[in-house]
Amino acid sequence: MKFLTITLLISTLNILNSCNASQNQGEDSSLPNVVIIYADDLGYGDVSAYGATEITTPNIDRLAHGGLRFTNGYSSSATCSPSRYALLTGGYPWRNEKARILDGTAPLLISTEQMTLPKMFKERGYHTGIVGKWHLGLGDGHVDWNEQIAPGPNEVGFDYAYIMAATQDRVPTVYIENGKVVRSDPNDPIEVSYRENFPGEPTGKDNPELLKMKWHHGHFNTVVNGISRIGFMKGGTEARWVDENMADTFLVRAQDYILAHKEEPFFLYYALQQPHVPRTPHPRFVGKTGM
Repeated sequence: MKFLTITLLISTLNILNSCNASQNQGEDSSLPNVVIIYADDLGYGDVSAYGATEITTPNIDRLAHGGLRFTNGYSSSATCSPSRYALLTGGYPWRNEKARILDGTAPLLISTEQMTLPKMFKERGYHTGIVGKWHLGLGDGHVDWNEQIAPGPNEVGFDYAYIMAATQDRVPTVYIENGKVVRSDPNDPIEVSYRENFPGEPTGKDNPELLKMKWHHGHFNTVVNGISRIGFMKGGTEARWVDENMADTFLVRAQDYILAHKEEPFFLYYALQQPHVPRTPHPRFVGKTGM
């Protein structure tokens, strides 16, 4: 079967950076597998294939040099939720007044009746999956994070979903698999608010001694993994992510998805959470660049 990889490296300008395609001769090419890699806040000049000198990106460069390298592009939006809305629906986000940068408690932005990219693939017989950053809202705006969370990615066309609800700097700081918080504990229920803190819960603003990086630009609420976030969260201690491990966690899930569905046509939307703030490289990468 033909295998097609489309790599989208999205900066704050959401520039389409590279595309790689390859096919095996003699195999059925009618239903190519498709992987979209969607980075978060990656600048055009942050990739060495596009001239970066302080950072080397050999694997991205290999995709760029083995396929097509674009040097001009136009974006439907320069921010998180609106650009993802446009990608998955094909609609201009400014036509939806709710398409803005969403809180982690925002309701689902995409109507379950709306045609979406994964629904189109499903109509052609594809298995569809998303791994990584969602940031398009969940539920109806009154989510119980300790129960099944719906509607979400599964209700707008994805057969499989392993996601974070919003951004790395926002609560809830948990992984969600097919509508269920991973490692949730009924004895340590999760509560989330963007209005007020929960009694007795530390914040970056009031408890700077708990931080491993100084808060900035409103990131002074609940402290998770030594980093203060936007919004307030209580409970879910075992479910909370470790920022330095997030890239590897999502990568393994993406690899597992591909291996599980390699014998059938699949569409994978692999939405990276990096290099969006907070920038927390895994220890094996610390000190490897000129920055």
